Amino acid sequence: MMEPQTTPNVASIVETAFTWPKGFYSDGLHAGLKAEKPDLGWLFSKVPASAAGVYTTNQFCAAPTALTKETINHDHQLQGIIVNSAIANSCTGPQGKLDALKEQALMAKKLGVSQNLIGVASTGVIGEMLPMDKIKAGIAKLKQTKSAKVTEAVLTTDTHTKTIAVKFEIAGHQCTMAGFCKGSGMIHPKMATMLGFVTTDTKISGACLQDLLSEEVDTTFNQITVDGDNSTNDMVVTMANGLAMADEESLTPDHPDYPVFAQAYHQVLSALAKEIARDGEGATKLVEANVKGAANDLDAQHVAKAIVGSNLVKAALFGQDANWGRIMGAIGATDADLDVNRVDIKLNGINIVLSSHGVDYDEWLLRQKLAEDQIKIDVDLHHGFGKGQAWGCDLTYKYVQINASYRS
Repeated sequence: MMEPQTTPNVASIVETAFTWPKGFYSDGLHAGLKAEKPDLGWLFSKVPASAAGVYTTNQFCAAPTALTKETINHDHQLQGIIVNSAIANSCTGPQGKLDALKEQALMAKKLGVSQNLIGVASTGVIGEMLPMDKIKAGIAKLKQTKSAKVTEAVLTTDTHTKTIAVKFEIAGHQCTMAGFCKGSGMIHPKMATMLGFVTTDTKISGACLQDLLSEEVDTTFNQITVDGDNSTNDMVVTMANGLAMADEESLTPDHPDYPVFAQAYHQVLSALAKEIARDGEGATKLVEANVKGAANDLDAQHVAKAIVGSNLVKAALFGQDANWGRIMGAIGATDADLDVNRVDIKLNGINIVLSSHGVDYDEWLLRQKLAEDQIKIDVDLHHGFGKGQAWGCDLTYKYVQINASYRS
């Protein structure tokens, strides 16, 4: 008789207070790149870790981003990453490349590891050179601690740190996955317009991790938008050092607990993505578009992102105006396969469009719903079984103010 098959319990993934997985250390400090607040930090694993990354598609790829991509692609391993805010080290020519290499070398030397195991990430103003004397002095002061200061050191116009940690079980071993990111403006990933870092003590090969990350960004980070602008710098990097599973084989897609890891990874990436959308520059509302009934999932994703990316939709939601014609316009502007006579729309659970026509609704009640800090736009295209989600924010006066004085 065959043994009964057990279904992995993905419900056993538990979100916890932020904590680093086994063997990971970090630090952050004020090195003088900003007037105040932390602006330099690092993340380090005591053993080399499997690594995966996704990177900006902007043609003006910044020096640190290009260097990290080259480093990870060499053999999908990292042991640490040095990060700074305030200055992007982008559009800085040959000297910018040398400065990124210098950061890499300084961290490697201090920690006594190979330089080709160190990644580099920068964010901030484009076109300014890094003050390498301050970078060098700052790296000399960084320590191997369990603090979360690095999550502050990456921030620019963000209003708060963005972190998440979850625990789950793989092959009888408790594993931890912890992630943090920064992002508030210039958010329209293709991938990716922010900095994101995920660490885990699960054992998985770099190649397998890369495949999963590349798949997961399509439904998480690539489905957020704040302002439609794609940055020059940014990336998502994952490091898996395997220290919670030292005596186990590496996870593969055919391992019975692989779905648990994949679900935990999706939970971490989607939570970070939504936090970036929620913290869009000047935003007062997180906007979520849920599309079903599309011809396929890709169409649904395109429609959802078009809705949250429409400046007209974003402005209407800021003004608490249920102008559903703007949503219809955003849907129709895509190349999705549509039946233009069968679209339904709900705003925070209230029907406003049925079969592509407006319906009567309680204007006062809907305005109260639109005053909430989270808006859900549910769309049914009635044209198939495709589903998709996207996240964005409203467009406010504050966004213009922030970006009109970014360098000052």
